[in-house]
Amino acid sequence: MKEAQKRTPSIRELSPAIAEETVVSTRRQRPKAGPIVLYGVLALLVVAAIIYGIQTIVFYTHHVTTDDAQIEGHIAPVLPRVAGYVAEVLVDDNQRVDGAHVLVRIDPRDLQSKVNVAQAALVNAEAAVAVARANLEAIKTKREKTSTDFGRNAPLFRQRVISPQEYDATKAAADAAEAEYQSAARQVTAAEAQVAQRQADLEYAQLQLSYTTIAASAPGFVAKKSVEVGQYIEAGQPLMAIVQDTEVWVVANFKETQLRKMRVGQQVTVEVDAYPGRVFHARVDSIASATGAKFALLPPDNATGNFVKVVQRVPVKIVFTDPPDSDHPLRVGMNVTAIVNVG
Repeated sequence: MKEAQKRTPSIRELSPAIAEETVVSTRRQRPKAGPIVLYGVLALLVVAAIIYGIQTIVFYTHHVTTDDAQIEGHIAPVLPRVAGYVAEVLVDDNQRVDGAHVLVRIDPRDLQSKVNVAQAALVNAEAAVAVARANLEAIKTKREKTSTDFGRNAPLFRQRVISPQEYDATKAAADAAEAEYQSAARQVTAAEAQVAQRQADLEYAQLQLSYTTIAASAPGFVAKKSVEVGQYIEAGQPLMAIVQDTEVWVVANFKETQLRKMRVGQQVTVEVDAYPGRVFHARVDSIASATGAKFALLPPDNATGNFVKVVQRVPVKIVFTDPPDSDHPLRVGMNVTAIVNVG
């Protein structure tokens, strides 16, 4: 019993050589997990790359895209029509105004004095018409009397009742009265023309006076304000701009090689850089009839020098179909990415 209960000796105790051989054999039989995991990961990456490549090929087969695109809108310049000193500036930068909001007032006193002068000239012209008409009426009476005298003396002359001298005198008086009447009638016409001229001068002076009040031509936001009270401004000088917020669109400059399948009315997805993750829906409205380079200040002249072929870009107008979103306002000049579904 005591011999049976004795501890069984280990392999190392039996023989160091046998023990070492047994340990090496055990290590060889143990599977290595590292390469298997690596190969699995590589296989997954290859499959993912293949799927991504197929999706990319399919996507670009049915879509064309560009990030050379910006939001555009109407920008109305505010220009004075008359020169003068600024009396009031009633708006500030980025303020929203409606279509009748008064922006600037010019000192009206100089133009008001011109209105007063024109009004006085009109009154004088109307008085001259009254005098000319009264004179015409007086001459008309004289004309009628001399004409009657001549008509009465003519048969008497044929009957030799009156002398030739008397007949000639009445005829000359009638002719003179007629000429005087025609002259007076022309004076009335001229006086009436002066009234029309003075009326036009007054209306012009009043129109110029009305230009001293400068109002917004359209609703929108004030931008680029460059006018202050007391400043002297000239007619046509830019004072500010009104960026209209009632209508915005996208102008996307696609490469000429991307236009083969593009048509008006195709659906567009617009991604605005300012709102990551927010997608706007739109459609192709029109395609420009010329490339952007043709409207450059110095368009390229390929007929001179060494020719280098450059892919041209064609502006495409894209209009939004989504209703306005007050949480994501679209401002003129924002960068966007346009993706057109070309089918």
